[in-house]
Order: sequence, then C-alpha cells, then structure tokens
Amino acid sequence: MMSARLGVLGAAASAFLVYGFSAGPATNALQSGQNASATGTSAMSATPARVDNFMLVDAQKMEAHELYRMADDKAIVLVSTGVGCPIARAMTPALKALRDKYAAQGVEMMLVDSNLQDSRDAIAAEAKEYGIDIPILMDSNQIIGEALGVTRTAEVFVINPKTWTVAYHGPLNDASDYGIQKDASKPFADIALKAVLAGQPAPAATQASKGCLVDFPARDKKAEITYVKDVAPILEAKCVACHEEGGIAPFAMKNYEMVKGFSPMIREVIRTDRMPPYNADPHVGKFSDDKNLSSAEIKTLVHWVEEGAPRGEGKDPLGAKHLVAAEWPLGKPDLILNVPAYTIPASGVVDYQHPWVANPETEGKWLKASTVKVESRQGVHHVLTGYMTEVPKDGQQAFENKWGVSVGGYAVGAESEIAPKNVGSYIPPGGAIGFQTHYTPFGKEVTDHTKIALYFYKDNEKPDLVMHNSVIANQTIVIPPNDAHHQEVAYMTFPHDALLYSAFPHAHYRGAMSDLWIRYPDGQEKLLLSLPRYDFSWQRDYTFAQPIAVPAGAKLIAHFIYDNSKRNPSNPDPSKQVVWGDQSWEEMFYMAIRYRWNDETSKHMVNYDEELNATRLMGMLDANIDGKISKAELRGQMGEQIAKYWDVLDKNHDGYLDADELAAMQKMMGHRRQSADTKPAAPAAAAATPTAGGK
Repeated sequence: MMSARLGVLGAAASAFLVYGFSAGPATNALQSGQNASATGTSAMSATPARVDNFMLVDAQKMEAHELYRMADDKAIVLVSTGVGCPIARAMTPALKALRDKYAAQGVEMMLVDSNLQDSRDAIAAEAKEYGIDIPILMDSNQIIGEALGVTRTAEVFVINPKTWTVAYHGPLNDASDYGIQKDASKPFADIALKAVLAGQPAPAATQASKGCLVDFPARDKKAEITYVKDVAPILEAKCVACHEEGGIAPFAMKNYEMVKGFSPMIREVIRTDRMPPYNADPHVGKFSDDKNLSSAEIKTLVHWVEEGAPRGEGKDPLGAKHLVAAEWPLGKPDLILNVPAYTIPASGVVDYQHPWVANPETEGKWLKASTVKVESRQGVHHVLTGYMTEVPKDGQQAFENKWGVSVGGYAVGAESEIAPKNVGSYIPPGGAIGFQTHYTPFGKEVTDHTKIALYFYKDNEKPDLVMHNSVIANQTIVIPPNDAHHQEVAYMTFPHDALLYSAFPHAHYRGAMSDLWIRYPDGQEKLLLSLPRYDFSWQRDYTFAQPIAVPAGAKLIAHFIYDNSKRNPSNPDPSKQVVWGDQSWEEMFYMAIRYRWNDETSKHMVNYDEELNATRLMGMLDANIDGKISKAELRGQMGEQIAKYWDVLDKNHDGYLDADELAAMQKMMGHRRQSADTKPAAPAAAAATPTAGGK
C-alpha cells in the first residue's frame, strides 16, 4: 500500500515538473462557480469577450481555415494542443467522439498548436501516429493563441458564431489529470455545446484546465514596442513599396498619424493573412521575391496595435521621407510600347481583347526585364503578351496560337518580370507583340491606356542562357455545385534535363488553394510551392531562391482546390456547375512555369518546347497520374469527343490510351490551328504559352 502511494506521489511530482499548474485566483474563481469565459482558466491570461477573425493553415493538409467563413456553423470548438503532450494525446478519442456527436448539428472542431517548438512535420507525424483527423491549425506566430488567452494545451473554447463570443473556456471534461487518467464524469464541453445549440448560456467549468504550459515569450513585451523604434522600419521594408503616393495600395503610409489611423485594419489583415499579398506558404520552399513578414515582424505589428499604437520619441521615420511611386520601378526603359487604347464600359461582359503592336526593333534583342503599366487598375484584370513572327493585318487580332516567347505580363501585384543573371529571352527583329487583355467593368466607363516597358541586355552583354515558358493546364475541369473542396490535377513531363525558375498559379473566383510538386523518375516526390489560400485579387510569379533541377522524365504536377460553396465570399453562384472558361465566373486551371534547358545556350538553341508541350494533353486527362488514360477519366466536351472514337484510338484494345496512342490521336486530329482571324478554342494549347499574369 505504501509503495503504491509513493508511486502515485512520484507520478504527481513528475507531472508537476512537466506541466506546472494553474494556481490561485483562477482556480478559486472556477471552484466558486463563476463564468469560466469571464474569469479565464488560469492566472496567466484572460479569455477575450469576442474572437476576432483569423486565418491559419492546417498542418496536415496545408489548407487555410478562416474563422469567419464558418459563420453558418451553429458552434465552433477550438482546442489548444501540442506535440508530445500526454494530456493532449490522451484526450484525442474523446475529442473525436465529441466532434462526431455534433457534426450533423452544425458544430465544427479544430485544434490550434501555438507551440514554438512544433514544426509542421512534427505536427503531421503526431497526427498520423495518434489518428488525429481533426484539422490542426499551426499558430507558429502565436498571435491567435495569445489573443484567445491560451495558457496550456487541452484548453477548450466553444465559440458562438452568431456573436463571435466565447461561450465556454475550460477543460474538455474532468478525466485528465497530471500523472493519472480516469473516466469522465463531468463532460463540461459537451454540456456547453448543448447550451449553445439550445440558445442558452453555457455553464461555467468547475475546475481549471490541465495540460502542458505553452510558452508565449513575447506576451509580456508589448509595452516596449513603439512606432518610431520598431514599427516604421518594418513598414518601410515590407509595405511602403505599395503604400506610397501613386502606389497600388489604397492609402499611403506617409506618417505616424496615417498609420495609426489604419492600425486596427493592419491588425485584421495580418491576422487573416491578407497582407502582405504574398500567398506562398513560408514553410514550403524558399523564394527570392519573398514578401512575407517574418514571425518577429508579425508579432511586433500586431502587439503594437493591441497596445494602442504608441508613437515613441524621435523624428517620424516615414514622415521625414516623401515617398512617391516611380513611373517605371525598374528605371528608364529601353523601349516603351503603347497598347491600343480601349474603352471599358460601365457594365456588361467584355470578351478578351487581342490587340497587337508592331515591334520597331530592326535587330534581335535579348530581353532582361519588363514592366506593364495599366492606367485603370480597377478595370484591367490582367495582361498577357507574346512575340509574333508575322505582323497581323489591320483589323486582325493577335490570338495566342500565333505567339512565341512572352515579353511580360500584368496582374495586380505582379507588374514586373526580371530574368535571373545571365538568362534572357530572345526577341527577333520585326514582327509584333501580341496582347491578351482582360477588362472588367466596375460601374464607370473609362478608357485604359496600357504601356509595356522593355529592358534589353546591351549588345556586349548577351546572356549565355535562354529562358522558356509554358503552362500546366487542365481544360477538362468540372466543378460540381455546392462543393467546398473540389480537387483537380494536371501535369507535364519534361523530356530533357531542365532548371525550373518560377511558377505562377492562376484560377478564378472559386480557386481556393494550389500547389506544385515534382515527381522524379524514381517515383519520389517533393513539394515545391504551396498556396494554402489562393487569392484571385493578388496573383504573382513565385521565383525560387535557387532554380529547381528537373531531370529528364520528371513530372511537374499541379493541384488546384476549388470552393464552389456559399462559404466562398467571391463565389458568383454556388448552385452552378463550373467548367473551363475565359470569364472570371467560369474557371481555369493554369500553372505557368519559367525554365531553361540545361544543354541549351544562346549560341546553341534547341527546340525541346514542342516535346514538352506535347505531354500537356496526357497531363490534363490522366487524373490518377499513371501514364495512361481510361474511359472513366474522360470528362467534358473533350472527353465526349475522345469517347466517340475510343475503339479506333485504343489500337491495342487494352482499355487504355497510352502516350503513343494519344500522340497518334493528336496527329490524326491535326491539332487544327485556327487562322489568325479566328479565335482559338483554348489559349493553353498554344505552341508557346506565356508565363506572366495567368488568365
């Protein structure tokens, strides 16, 4: 008996060393029956009266979850968690049971990991080992856990979406304790959920939450942050390039008063990850043009706002500088081309326009960089370009099937393209530059005058290496109505060794997330780019810090997830089935890539692009990426046409179309190219597709 007691005491002492405890006022308040949401569950932090919106990424699926998009839920349950915490692990079955019990009643559950030491890989491994199929949101910047008042793992928050208030904050039940486990006799969270669903106040927990302490080292340093010393340098480095007079942002960060006035909005857009508008997941890959705020910068800005945005002593760092956007951010251009003016109507639908401008250069040039400058930022959605060897006749349009190399493009936030050192695109003399312009009426008739500035290598600094561009596309997409999570896939197979420089994902209003993988010839895969939240309003090229080696036979595989549900605030109509189309209420699957061939130089040009682009059709149709097409994989109009001739196309009658049979089909159909005065069926089938801007 004595040894058993000593064993229990030893376990309790050990647990104290691991977990610590919630002492004094918080425990007393809970035991006295006061509302847990008002008093908090520990002496360290208080529960907020209202939960502000936030967006965090699920560490397992790498998809974004935004709180206020769940407004149609009846209740939302958030649970603090952490890798390696015994109490968090032990409560997993009970959490899953609670989720399953209330899922059909409109209750959604997510875990939140605010531990600094927990990597995404560690969280995913923990979830796999313990069978956790609940989204685990990675709060690596800790601003959400701090704001919720998290002190430990295993704290449960029941949120009422009608008011965004915390109806309950406390333990899941009374089963967990330090060093011992027992059957639950008091299901606190279950009782709270019943009350919220019934429209009643949730009763308070009668004991404090027990779990592993979470370290929030910046929580007590908020008062030390000032605008002059800490905030202005971050804004100047990461924000002012857009937030300056004449810039693309809606206001200029020109002094303290302006920044303080917008400070609540700054906090909101950081918490929801809308700003800065750079959507690449910081935990995947490294990019040379990374505009993300660092974790330290995020904490500094959010904490500064939460402390009332103090100014601090000294001269205003931003007020002392009169920052005005340069006419051409890359400097004086070597050539400026004026795109024919176009009057955008106040309303209605505008078909894609395909104007062209004759190339005035009489000698071939190597393109180093370009910038597209639009006059109507509201009315111009995007601009694509492509060099044409033949000048169209007057009145003809410059359709994409006549394009060669891209000379640049435009989308909001992606106005300039700069080639890496010693790499360029060759522009032959004469010919023309074709444009694809997407105009969107916005309630006011305006005339747009778009310009493109080109920057060339000097004659004595001809680059040695040649940049190419193509598109991984899928024109067969079919997105069902009311589907919040519809996935599509496409790929291209590289016929020769190459280096991948950048990727540009593009979809329309229903685009929700996107990623790009490489599958090596031996079957191994690596994630290159992940956008947990695709933002139609901000599109850009993501340039890898170091080019990615793509060996011959490797596949670049792109995924898009589409949200065709009412939860998508941009969705024009969730009740509609959606297929590929030019207009924004239709959809696209478009991953533009820039690359070069390893054995090509400016003195020894090759024509491998035709081989690469020939793999695009297989990559569109082969949904399971097994290198062959079954009848079950055929969709849309293209699928219907192939199905009609299946018995003829399937020459060996094995029930599949392999690469050779697909190539024979393409040859038989002739890949009919439309004449220059006929609109092509689909831009993605062009001989050389542009990289910038998407569609």
